[in-house]
Amino acid sequence: MKEGQTRKRARFSEEQIIGVLKEAEAGAKTADLARRHGVSEAKIYNWKAKYGGLEVSEARRLRDLESENAKFKSLLADAMLDRAALKDLLAKKF
Repeated sequence: MKEGQTRKRARFSEEQIIGVLKEAEAGAKTADLARRHGVSEAKIYNWKAKYGGLEVSEARRLRDLESENAKFKSLLADAMLDRAALKDLLAKKF
């Protein structure tokens, strides 16, 4: 995320999302679930793709790992920029 940007707060927690998915597994129709919870059917299908079959603790761990991965990607990008800048500086000196 760029400086000055804030992350949009999730409207539903992992517990709520998994609760909705458990209702779907129990046989509730997706259209009914979407209407009852105020989300689109597409959102429920996206949740199924991401959280389907997970328990709440596993979903939290997934979120933590995704956050950690984003930090590592940022560090790698910074290191690659530093390396490119040093390479350019050395090329100009010699």
